[in-house]
Amino acid sequence: MPSFDIVSEVDLAEAENAVQNVMREIATRYDFKGSKSSVEIKDSLVTIFADDDMKLRQMHEILQGAMQKRGIEPGSLDYQKTEPAAGQSVRQQVVIKQGIDKDLAKKIVKAVKGEKFKVQAAIQGEELRITGKKRDDLQEVIAFVKGMNLEQPLQYKNFRD
Repeated sequence: MPSFDIVSEVDLAEAENAVQNVMREIATRYDFKGSKSSVEIKDSLVTIFADDDMKLRQMHEILQGAMQKRGIEPGSLDYQKTEPAAGQSVRQQVVIKQGIDKDLAKKIVKAVKGEKFKVQAAIQGEELRITGKKRDDLQEVIAFVKGMNLEQPLQYKNFRD
């Protein structure tokens, strides 16, 4: 029986490379000259240190651009609340989303079942498994889920006949 998985994964090695590119760009930009702004990554958590809110917003743009160049969509970055650091500087955590959370998985399953496709959808941890009798049905489901315009980027893997 044909099947495929819907997952949401980010290549953390590419994320680390993007953060290194951000640090290189900050070091060379004139508007960051003399500032103590920096970006660090540990596991799937990016920490941004900036001198003020304006530099923080500029660093968001630089980070998103670097991530997109590396194939990481902006929807996979979850910006946490900005917190004050020493003096006037600010700190912000950015979580790189890995896996599909339960609420989003239930929403996708409900939408697929509501469209009356001839497939079965099952939640397996942080991914969805879609199985059906025909390959065409599975391709219709992929097109439907892509058209749902979800905030979190999804990948379609393990397509098997």
